[in-house]
Amino acid sequence: MDAHFQNALLIHNPNAGIGGKARRRLLDDARRYLSNNGIEAELAETTGPGHATEIAQQATRDGRQLVIACGGDGTLNEIVNGLAALQNGHRVPLALLPGGTANILAKELDLPWDIPAAAERLLGGTVKEIALGLATPLEEPDKKRFFLSVAGAGPDGMIVYSVDLGLKARVGILAYWWQGAREVIRYTFPRFRVRAGDRQVEATLVVVGRTKNYGGPFKITDQADLFEDQFETLALTTQSGFRYLSYLPTLWMGNLRKEEDVHFWKTDTLLCEALDGKPVYAQVDGEPLARLPVEFTIVPRALKLVVPRAAQSANGNGAAAANA
Repeated sequence: MDAHFQNALLIHNPNAGIGGKARRRLLDDARRYLSNNGIEAELAETTGPGHATEIAQQATRDGRQLVIACGGDGTLNEIVNGLAALQNGHRVPLALLPGGTANILAKELDLPWDIPAAAERLLGGTVKEIALGLATPLEEPDKKRFFLSVAGAGPDGMIVYSVDLGLKARVGILAYWWQGAREVIRYTFPRFRVRAGDRQVEATLVVVGRTKNYGGPFKITDQADLFEDQFETLALTTQSGFRYLSYLPTLWMGNLRKEEDVHFWKTDTLLCEALDGKPVYAQVDGEPLARLPVEFTIVPRALKLVVPRAAQSANGNGAAAANA
């Protein structure tokens, strides 16, 4: 790394994904590897929702030099909110060891899913300052949350709110696919107003991307750049569930931009407002947020992130332009 770390904290969600005792053994291997290279990573395991945020905040207060996250997107979101919320002059860099139902950032940084191999890649990394998204429910501003990868409103928000957590624990990302199939049948796809500068559209789905990867095998906002101070935004305007299904093959082939009722643009602020009394839900990094209205804004230089060397090369000019 371009900074020398010795005192690190490894925050692990033992309930994320399907890992169990096998993942704990891999974490022990990774910690030994880091220790042999001068980084002592104390293990702290979460015990429930919100605990990762508390641990990350305490790591900042304790003057840790590095926080390493191991979990899914929800765990990572909690840790990011713990690190970004405290501005006391000591900003702790974040590194990632993938593990969980899904891990968008691991894909974005081209990290191997093998935990010890990912730990090796971190040693060759560079610390970059990156922007975060901030989602603020205007009627409940105390629920505002930073997000690292993807936020959205519409059917994906409803899926996140409705997914069976027990099923998710058993089958992982397949629980979202199952819930998505159910929502295509029963969701009414209410339109809501989306405003960004001079642009205004009535949409049924908005994806607010800081990353190219969305979830599973899909890339939706594939011109988003984690190292730019902008979102790439997708808005769909159709109210047909069958039309949504028809988008899947074109999305898989990378041709979604050619479809009708599909709009892409880049912005640093976005406001989503319901048009009537029908509830429309928003999500951040795959976790439920609140009902609309919600404002999404960019917060520059909000997080220090350890970026593996290969990911720096892959991201080209964006990574080069980021501030170390």
